[in-house]
Amino acid sequence: MIKGLNAVIDMIESHLKKTLTLEMLVEVSGMPEIQLKKVFFFLSQMSLSEYIKCRRLTSATQDLLNGVSITEVAYTYCYESLDGFTRAYKAWSGILPSEVRRHHIITTTPKLSFKIQVEGGTTMQVKLVQLPAFKFAGVSKRVSLQFEGVNTEIVALAQSITQKQRTEMHQVKTMDPKQILNISWDSDTNFTQESGSLIHMIGVMTSYDTHCETLEEKDVSSHTWAVFTCDGPFPEKMQNLHADIYAKWLPSSNYELVDAPTFSYTIDSNLDPSYKFSEIYIPVKELQL
Repeated sequence: MIKGLNAVIDMIESHLKKTLTLEMLVEVSGMPEIQLKKVFFFLSQMSLSEYIKCRRLTSATQDLLNGVSITEVAYTYCYESLDGFTRAYKAWSGILPSEVRRHHIITTTPKLSFKIQVEGGTTMQVKLVQLPAFKFAGVSKRVSLQFEGVNTEIVALAQSITQKQRTEMHQVKTMDPKQILNISWDSDTNFTQESGSLIHMIGVMTSYDTHCETLEEKDVSSHTWAVFTCDGPFPEKMQNLHADIYAKWLPSSNYELVDAPTFSYTIDSNLDPSYKFSEIYIPVKELQL
Protein backbone atom coordinates (compact mmCIF):
# COMPACT_ATOMS: atom_id res chain seq x y z
CA MET A 1 0.00 0.00 0.00
CA ILE A 2 2.87 2.41 0.81
CA LYS A 3 4.34 1.66 -2.62
CA GLY A 4 0.98 2.46 -4.21
CA LEU A 5 0.69 5.76 -2.34
CA ASN A 6 4.13 6.84 -3.47
CA ALA A 7 3.23 5.87 -7.04
CA VAL A 8 0.26 8.23 -6.72
CA ILE A 9 2.57 11.03 -5.55
CA ASP A 10 4.93 10.43 -8.48
CA MET A 11 2.05 10.52 -10.96
CA ILE A 12 0.79 13.78 -9.49
CA GLU A 13 4.27 15.30 -9.85
CA SER A 14 4.48 14.23 -13.49
CA HIS A 15 1.02 15.69 -14.22
CA LEU A 16 1.21 19.10 -12.57
CA LYS A 17 0.87 20.68 -16.01
CA LYS A 18 -1.27 17.94 -17.54
CA THR A 19 -4.79 16.62 -17.16
CA LEU A 20 -4.99 14.20 -14.24
CA THR A 21 -8.03 12.10 -13.39
CA LEU A 22 -8.98 10.20 -10.29
CA GLU A 23 -9.23 7.04 -12.40
CA MET A 24 -5.54 7.38 -13.30
CA LEU A 25 -4.55 7.68 -9.63
CA VAL A 26 -6.73 4.74 -8.60
CA GLU A 27 -5.16 2.56 -11.28
CA VAL A 28 -1.57 3.36 -10.31
CA SER A 29 -2.31 3.00 -6.57
CA GLY A 30 -3.64 -0.55 -6.85
CA MET A 31 -6.38 0.34 -4.34
CA PRO A 32 -10.13 0.85 -4.61
CA GLU A 33 -11.10 4.51 -4.97
CA ILE A 34 -12.73 4.78 -1.55
CA GLN A 35 -9.70 3.25 0.16
CA LEU A 36 -7.21 5.47 -1.66
CA LYS A 37 -9.13 8.60 -0.67
CA LYS A 38 -9.57 7.61 2.96
CA VAL A 39 -6.01 6.38 3.56
CA PHE A 40 -4.49 9.38 1.79
CA PHE A 41 -6.52 11.78 3.90
CA PHE A 42 -5.86 10.16 7.24
CA LEU A 43 -2.10 9.91 6.54
CA SER A 44 -1.61 13.37 5.05
CA GLN A 45 -4.47 15.31 6.65
CA MET A 46 -5.50 16.68 3.27
CA SER A 47 -7.62 15.35 0.45
CA LEU A 48 -6.16 14.18 -2.84
CA SER A 49 -7.74 17.10 -4.71
CA GLU A 50 -6.42 19.60 -2.16
CA TYR A 51 -2.91 18.14 -2.38
CA ILE A 52 -2.93 18.27 -6.19
CA LYS A 53 -4.08 21.89 -6.10
CA CYS A 54 -1.37 22.85 -3.59
CA ARG A 55 1.39 21.13 -5.55
CA ARG A 56 0.28 22.83 -8.77
CA LEU A 57 0.26 26.22 -7.08
CA THR A 58 3.69 25.54 -5.58
CA SER A 59 5.06 24.83 -9.06
CA ALA A 60 3.20 27.84 -10.44
CA THR A 61 4.97 30.05 -7.88
CA GLN A 62 8.34 29.18 -9.39
CA ASP A 63 7.07 30.02 -12.87
CA LEU A 64 5.78 33.39 -11.63
CA LEU A 65 9.17 34.11 -10.05
CA ASN A 66 10.80 33.27 -13.39
CA GLY A 67 8.72 35.94 -15.11
CA VAL A 68 6.06 33.83 -16.81
CA SER A 69 2.85 35.83 -17.24
CA ILE A 70 -0.02 35.14 -14.86
CA THR A 71 -2.32 34.28 -17.77
CA GLU A 72 0.11 31.73 -19.17
CA VAL A 73 0.68 30.20 -15.72
CA ALA A 74 -3.06 29.91 -15.11
CA TYR A 75 -3.70 27.90 -18.26
CA THR A 76 -0.48 25.89 -17.91
CA TYR A 77 -1.70 24.55 -14.57
CA CYS A 78 -5.13 23.51 -15.87
CA TYR A 79 -7.21 26.47 -14.68
CA GLU A 80 -10.07 27.40 -16.99
CA SER A 81 -9.83 31.13 -16.30
CA LEU A 82 -7.43 33.76 -14.99
CA ASP A 83 -9.96 34.72 -12.33
CA GLY A 84 -10.23 31.13 -11.08
CA PHE A 85 -6.45 30.84 -10.80
CA THR A 86 -6.15 34.19 -9.00
CA ARG A 87 -8.80 33.26 -6.44
CA ALA A 88 -7.27 29.83 -5.83
CA TYR A 89 -3.79 31.30 -5.46
CA LYS A 90 -4.97 33.99 -3.02
CA ALA A 91 -6.88 31.41 -0.92
CA TRP A 92 -3.80 29.15 -0.80
CA SER A 93 -1.01 31.69 -0.22
CA GLY A 94 -2.75 34.77 1.15
CA ILE A 95 -1.35 36.96 -1.64
CA LEU A 96 -2.20 37.69 -5.26
CA PRO A 97 -0.14 36.11 -8.04
CA SER A 98 0.91 39.60 -9.13
CA GLU A 99 2.64 40.11 -5.77
CA VAL A 100 4.89 37.05 -6.06
CA ARG A 101 7.53 38.46 -8.37
CA ARG A 102 7.17 42.04 -7.14
CA HIS A 103 7.87 41.13 -3.50
CA HIS A 104 9.62 37.77 -4.07
CA ILE A 105 7.23 35.98 -1.70
CA ILE A 106 7.48 32.19 -1.92
CA THR A 107 4.73 29.90 -0.63
CA THR A 108 5.20 26.14 -0.91
CA THR A 109 3.48 22.85 -0.16
CA PRO A 110 6.27 20.22 -0.10
CA LYS A 111 5.98 16.99 -2.05
CA LEU A 112 4.76 14.13 0.14
CA SER A 113 6.61 10.87 0.61
CA PHE A 114 5.04 7.95 2.44
CA LYS A 115 7.28 5.71 4.54
CA ILE A 116 6.79 2.92 7.04
CA GLN A 117 7.64 4.25 10.49
CA VAL A 118 7.83 1.90 13.43
CA GLU A 119 6.32 3.38 16.58
CA GLY A 120 5.78 1.66 19.87
CA GLY A 121 2.92 0.93 22.03
CA THR A 122 -0.36 1.12 20.11
CA THR A 123 -2.54 -1.98 20.42
CA MET A 124 -5.63 -2.29 18.23
CA GLN A 125 -8.13 -5.02 18.93
CA VAL A 126 -9.82 -6.24 15.75
CA LYS A 127 -11.99 -9.21 14.87
CA LEU A 128 -13.42 -10.20 11.50
CA VAL A 129 -17.07 -11.22 11.26
CA GLN A 130 -19.07 -12.40 8.25
CA LEU A 131 -22.61 -11.04 8.22
CA PRO A 132 -25.40 -12.19 5.89
CA ALA A 133 -27.49 -9.68 3.98
CA PHE A 134 -29.55 -7.57 6.39
CA LYS A 135 -31.28 -4.25 6.83
CA PHE A 136 -30.68 -1.16 8.91
CA ALA A 137 -33.95 0.24 10.26
CA GLY A 138 -34.06 3.70 11.78
CA VAL A 139 -34.30 7.42 11.12
CA SER A 140 -31.82 9.22 8.89
CA LYS A 141 -30.81 12.66 7.72
CA ARG A 142 -28.03 14.19 5.64
CA VAL A 143 -25.74 15.94 8.12
CA SER A 144 -22.50 17.89 7.99
CA LEU A 145 -19.34 15.78 8.16
CA GLN A 146 -17.37 16.30 11.37
CA PHE A 147 -14.32 14.36 12.61
CA GLU A 148 -13.90 15.89 16.08
CA GLY A 149 -16.26 16.89 18.89
CA VAL A 150 -20.01 16.39 19.19
CA ASN A 151 -21.99 16.74 15.97
CA THR A 152 -25.01 18.83 16.96
CA GLU A 153 -26.93 17.77 13.84
CA ILE A 154 -26.71 14.13 14.91
CA VAL A 155 -27.82 15.14 18.41
CA ALA A 156 -30.83 16.88 16.87
CA LEU A 157 -31.59 13.76 14.80
CA ALA A 158 -31.57 11.64 17.96
CA GLN A 159 -33.90 14.08 19.69
CA SER A 160 -36.34 13.91 16.76
CA ILE A 161 -37.00 10.17 17.21
CA THR A 162 -40.56 9.58 18.40
CA GLN A 163 -41.57 7.14 21.08
CA LYS A 164 -43.33 5.01 18.47
CA GLN A 165 -40.12 4.83 16.43
CA ARG A 166 -38.07 3.93 19.51
CA THR A 167 -40.51 1.14 20.32
CA GLU A 168 -40.32 -0.27 16.81
CA MET A 169 -36.50 -0.16 16.85
CA HIS A 170 -36.46 -2.35 19.94
CA GLN A 171 -39.01 -4.70 18.38
CA VAL A 172 -37.06 -5.26 15.15
CA LYS A 173 -33.43 -5.35 16.40
CA THR A 174 -33.08 -9.05 15.71
CA MET A 175 -29.40 -9.18 14.69
CA ASP A 176 -26.21 -8.74 16.68
CA PRO A 177 -25.07 -6.32 17.84
CA LYS A 178 -28.52 -5.72 19.31
CA GLN A 179 -27.73 -2.08 20.09
CA ILE A 180 -28.83 1.34 18.89
CA LEU A 181 -26.38 2.08 16.10
CA ASN A 182 -24.89 5.13 14.40
CA ILE A 183 -24.70 4.33 10.68
CA SER A 184 -23.05 6.43 7.98
CA TRP A 185 -22.88 6.27 4.18
CA ASP A 186 -22.96 8.37 1.01
CA SER A 187 -20.40 11.00 1.96
CA ASP A 188 -20.17 13.54 -0.86
CA THR A 189 -16.43 13.80 -0.18
CA ASN A 190 -15.93 10.06 0.46
CA PHE A 191 -14.96 10.90 4.05
CA THR A 192 -11.74 12.49 2.82
CA GLN A 193 -12.05 15.97 4.24
CA GLU A 194 -13.85 17.60 7.13
CA SER A 195 -16.41 19.28 4.92
CA GLY A 196 -19.43 18.27 2.93
CA SER A 197 -22.08 15.92 4.21
CA LEU A 198 -23.17 12.31 4.59
CA ILE A 199 -26.28 10.36 5.40
CA HIS A 200 -26.42 9.44 9.07
CA MET A 201 -28.93 6.96 10.44
CA ILE A 202 -29.72 6.14 14.03
CA GLY A 203 -31.16 2.66 14.01
CA VAL A 204 -30.76 -1.07 14.47
CA MET A 205 -29.87 -4.19 12.49
CA THR A 206 -32.71 -6.43 11.44
CA SER A 207 -33.29 -9.40 9.14
CA TYR A 208 -33.51 -8.83 5.40
CA ASP A 209 -37.21 -9.75 5.22
CA THR A 210 -38.34 -7.34 7.96
CA HIS A 211 -40.80 -4.60 6.98
CA CYS A 212 -41.10 -1.56 9.24
CA GLU A 213 -44.05 0.78 9.74
CA THR A 214 -42.43 3.93 11.15
CA LEU A 215 -38.76 3.44 10.29
CA GLU A 216 -36.69 3.90 7.15
CA GLU A 217 -34.91 0.84 5.80
CA LYS A 218 -31.44 0.47 4.27
CA ASP A 219 -30.59 -2.81 2.53
CA VAL A 220 -27.03 -4.11 3.03
CA SER A 221 -25.42 -7.00 1.14
CA SER A 222 -23.43 -9.75 2.81
CA HIS A 223 -19.90 -8.59 3.70
CA THR A 224 -16.98 -9.22 6.00
CA TRP A 225 -16.65 -6.58 8.71
CA ALA A 226 -13.55 -5.60 10.66
CA VAL A 227 -14.71 -4.82 14.19
CA PHE A 228 -12.64 -2.52 16.41
CA THR A 229 -13.24 -1.82 20.10
CA CYS A 230 -12.19 0.94 22.46
CA ASP A 231 -12.96 2.05 26.00
CA GLY A 232 -12.27 5.56 27.23
CA PRO A 233 -13.27 9.25 27.17
CA PHE A 234 -16.05 9.84 24.64
CA PRO A 235 -16.06 10.93 21.86
CA GLU A 236 -12.27 11.53 21.74
CA LYS A 237 -11.23 7.88 22.19
CA MET A 238 -13.61 6.64 19.51
CA GLN A 239 -12.69 9.39 17.05
CA ASN A 240 -8.98 8.67 17.51
CA LEU A 241 -9.60 4.96 16.91
CA HIS A 242 -11.49 5.78 13.74
CA ALA A 243 -8.50 7.75 12.43
CA ASP A 244 -6.07 4.97 13.42
CA ILE A 245 -8.09 2.39 11.49
CA TYR A 246 -7.42 4.19 8.21
CA ALA A 247 -3.97 5.61 8.98
CA LYS A 248 -2.39 2.63 10.77
CA TRP A 249 -4.35 -0.61 10.57
CA LEU A 250 -5.55 -0.57 6.96
CA PRO A 251 -2.15 0.21 5.32
CA SER A 252 -0.53 -2.68 7.20
CA SER A 253 -3.38 -5.17 6.82
CA ASN A 254 -4.23 -7.64 4.10
CA TYR A 255 -7.65 -6.05 3.56
CA GLU A 256 -9.22 -3.30 1.51
CA LEU A 257 -12.40 -1.30 1.97
CA VAL A 258 -15.78 -2.20 0.52
CA ASP A 259 -18.27 0.47 -0.53
CA ALA A 260 -20.90 -0.13 2.16
CA PRO A 261 -22.08 1.70 5.29
CA THR A 262 -19.89 1.87 8.38
CA PHE A 263 -21.57 1.66 11.76
CA SER A 264 -20.84 1.78 15.45
CA TYR A 265 -22.44 1.72 18.84
CA THR A 266 -21.54 3.16 22.23
CA ILE A 267 -22.58 2.02 25.69
CA ASP A 268 -21.57 2.89 29.25
CA SER A 269 -18.14 1.58 30.28
CA ASN A 270 -17.36 -0.56 33.29
CA LEU A 271 -14.04 1.23 33.76
CA ASP A 272 -15.15 4.75 34.65
CA PRO A 273 -18.49 6.62 34.79
CA SER A 274 -17.14 9.19 32.30
CA TYR A 275 -15.94 6.51 29.83
CA LYS A 276 -17.81 4.81 27.00
CA PHE A 277 -17.27 1.41 25.39
CA SER A 278 -17.52 1.52 21.59
CA GLU A 279 -17.37 -0.86 18.65
CA ILE A 280 -16.74 0.30 15.07
CA TYR A 281 -17.67 -1.92 12.10
CA ILE A 282 -15.77 -1.34 8.83
CA PRO A 283 -16.75 -3.33 5.67
CA VAL A 284 -13.67 -4.97 4.11
CA LYS A 285 -12.56 -7.74 1.79
CA GLU A 286 -9.27 -9.63 1.60
CA LEU A 287 -6.75 -8.31 -0.88
CA GLN A 288 -6.30 -10.43 -3.98
CA LEU A 289 -2.52 -10.73 -4.31
